[in-house]
Amino acid sequence: MSNTPHELHEEFPEHADKISALKQENAHFAKLAEEYHELNRAVHRAETNVEPIEQLAETDLRKRRAALKDEIWGMLSE
Repeated sequence: MSNTPHELHEEFPEHADKISALKQENAHFAKLAEEYHELNRAVHRAETNVEPIEQLAETDLRKRRAALKDEIWGMLSE
């Protein structure tokens, strides 16, 4: 798994510096970013059948990742 798609710096390349700064300055943002990272890896492992899961569970992971991405975007666009 050398290339996991949907990493935050790929999703928001224009905000790479702000992402780095917020991770260091804002504990809530850092927690959200870490949770997003963990969910994103879980989705990728499920999609590539490294760790197969039921379709409904995979869909739930994707929805949770999307909700986190929306919250992160809200903080980046402030």
